[in-house]
Amino acid sequence: MPRPKVFVTRRIDADALESLEPHVDLNIWEGWFPPDRKQFLALSSDCDGLLTTVSERVDAELMDVSPNLRVVSNMATGVDNVDIDEASRRGILIGRTPGVLDKTTAEMTIALLFASARRIVEADQFVRSGKWETWHPAQMVGRDLRDSTLGIIGLGNIGLEVAILARMIGMRVIYYQRSRRPQEEEKYQLEYMASLEQVLVSADFVSLHIPLTTETHHLISTPELDTMLRHSILVNTARGQVVDQKALYEALVNGVIAGAALDVTEIEPIPLDDPLLGLPNIIISPHMGSATIRSRAGMADLATRNLLAGLRGEIMPACANPEAIHNG
Repeated sequence: MPRPKVFVTRRIDADALESLEPHVDLNIWEGWFPPDRKQFLALSSDCDGLLTTVSERVDAELMDVSPNLRVVSNMATGVDNVDIDEASRRGILIGRTPGVLDKTTAEMTIALLFASARRIVEADQFVRSGKWETWHPAQMVGRDLRDSTLGIIGLGNIGLEVAILARMIGMRVIYYQRSRRPQEEEKYQLEYMASLEQVLVSADFVSLHIPLTTETHHLISTPELDTMLRHSILVNTARGQVVDQKALYEALVNGVIAGAALDVTEIEPIPLDDPLLGLPNIIISPHMGSATIRSRAGMADLATRNLLAGLRGEIMPACANPEAIHNG
């Protein structure tokens, strides 16, 4: 029996790739930039399995040109770059990598909270530009995290890890999502709010931890920003399209909210002519929430285990569409 053909769209952790090599006919994209659409389609066309990242769109067009495709292992927690319904209809299994990056992404969220509250990036630029001429009691003053209120939108695994760290700092934590988590509320002293609006009107800092869906696209736009406190700061380490960036720009320029910190943007990379880049009261990092050596290695390991399990007809450790098994 010939070994299944697999295309890996980026060079990932060496140990993970080594675990694949004995079992599949492996093709790895070596470029720093991802394959363009034409290259991606061509290199996937005869494959049984793909190991993808958030940079690749896995849709009906890709599936049409890849008749042998049985498994797509997406090295990410979210699968908004994959047409799950179409994959399920065709019996194509989709893997994802939840869990291994939760604590790391939570740490990044807290880092952005500190950096924005204490104006760290702005202060660094202040020094480098030669503007630091003296000490003054009104210079570069920020806000305390301790004893302030953090509003979390989406208390999933990452949101909960953020809440735990925030409580350790001494923050009051409120949250909103469709389903309550009473055990976690009691264990970590979290407060449930019955609506998004209740969080926005109460929180000094708002942190987003929700998947991108048709319902959450531009969940935070002008009406929501207008609801927030004037001194509040918005943090997004979820997906860029959850926030309406044009509305955010207007809110930051007009003092509707005090600041923002984004690890994700609507277009990635963010265009250099985007007006948000000209504002002093926003931090933008290059989608690096899971960017630690340990977490990226863990994601790669889980992605390869998902891929091999799917190709062998075994149960994936983390499958986004187990219903596809019945259509395969």
